[in-house]
Amino acid sequence: MTGKTIHELEVGQEASFSKTLTESDVYLFAGVTGDLNPAHIDEVYASNTFFKTRIVHGMLLGGMISAVLGSKLPGPGTIYVKQDLRFKAPVRIGDTVTAKAIVKSLDLEKNRVVLETVCVNQDGLLVLVGEALVSPRVSKG
Repeated sequence: MTGKTIHELEVGQEASFSKTLTESDVYLFAGVTGDLNPAHIDEVYASNTFFKTRIVHGMLLGGMISAVLGSKLPGPGTIYVKQDLRFKAPVRIGDTVTAKAIVKSLDLEKNRVVLETVCVNQDGLLVLVGEALVSPRVSKG
């Protein structure tokens, strides 16, 4: 499995990845990263916050974007250079999130691709917006 080279990409191309986020996902992410913020893992604490319940780690959504970039567009071999993220709405356990990347521009000389990155929930609510800069795989030969 190989990803696309810059010469196989076009402005407007897009790919996505969807997942229903579970309590297990949140606990596993907390364990792997060490982010034990009670807003994510303690329902009693979270019930007294602005959100009234636990919310999913924002960076877990960032990981979903990484999944799109590294496995679909441009795909395997892609190197993540930079990511800007703006969180627009909370994601709760049980929400289904779709992460999407859309090619915005290509720099053939530098082998760099700018992609718009977004996440929406099952209701179509925009929960994250951003922009990624990646270097797609280089063709051999």
